[in-house]
Amino acid sequence: MRAARLIKMVLLLQSRPTMTAAELARELEVSERTVTRDAQALSEAGVPVYAERGRAGGYRLVGGYRTRLTGLARGEAEALFLSGVPGALREMGLEDVASAARLKVSAALLPSVRDASRTAAQRFHLDAPAWFREPEPPALLTAVADAVWDDRSIRAGYRRGNEVVERELAPYGLVLKAGAWYLCARVRDADVFRTYRIDRFVEVEILKERFSRDEEFDLPGYWREQAERFARSILRADVVVRLSPDGVRGLVHAVDPVAARDALAGSGEPDGRGWVTVTLRVESEDVAHTQLTALGARAEVVSPESLRKRFAEDAAALAALYEPREACEAGES
Repeated sequence: MRAARLIKMVLLLQSRPTMTAAELARELEVSERTVTRDAQALSEAGVPVYAERGRAGGYRLVGGYRTRLTGLARGEAEALFLSGVPGALREMGLEDVASAARLKVSAALLPSVRDASRTAAQRFHLDAPAWFREPEPPALLTAVADAVWDDRSIRAGYRRGNEVVERELAPYGLVLKAGAWYLCARVRDADVFRTYRIDRFVEVEILKERFSRDEEFDLPGYWREQAERFARSILRADVVVRLSPDGVRGLVHAVDPVAARDALAGSGEPDGRGWVTVTLRVESEDVAHTQLTALGARAEVVSPESLRKRFAEDAAALAALYEPREACEAGES
């Protein structure tokens, strides 16, 4: 445990000119006193860690010290090669750069783990797009990706319905979701963050101006929040449902996961049979009918009455369809 922490500390100091004890403690999830002890241990082991005292002080590596990646175990090396997504890199125009980086990393590894890239590729492959869909990267993705990497502002024409609107954007990050590319950007005039589908851009001009990136911006956190907000925005109707214990477990697989979590969080106490009553947010009655059909007899619609009637009609039709054959034959005679 401590050995891994010491290696991480060296790599952190190698990537930045100076780091304070507080910054190192935060990154390593230890106390500042532990940072001091670790720095001393590294120094005694021959790693030139230098401590500068004073208000602007901190820790740094002396004399351009660099460590080679010879300490990677096989599992760590294989995980490193899994971190790239070949299809996504190719669509962003970064396939050659990524290939060169992998070669350099391979050259720095110990001979015993240099085949990590091949063994990882034979054990894991990511195919992001949905089934029955030919993925076509948006024509302007490469230009947008270049602006994201270089922190360059863009002027873009964005198709919204039947019109095209022009926006000046600070492109913070790209997200690939189910085969579709999205740009998370700050709108210059409004100074707010918004999300844009890349395939709706009709033109993109990369400006000379570089924007000042807000270092507090968290792309994964922003996307998670936006995705949940979007999921809730399309849920416009309420359905009251009774669920068996199996129905409770199956709800998250039958309906939108956000709607399922919200419904179960607000459920009451189970009855004597273990059934609970929940209020479920849905897109529409038609969508609810399709989704809840998957739960079969594990769910009973309480309201609205119109949806309950549809399930009653389904049940009657199924009962007639699956009537014992003897009864059907008797009826025919």
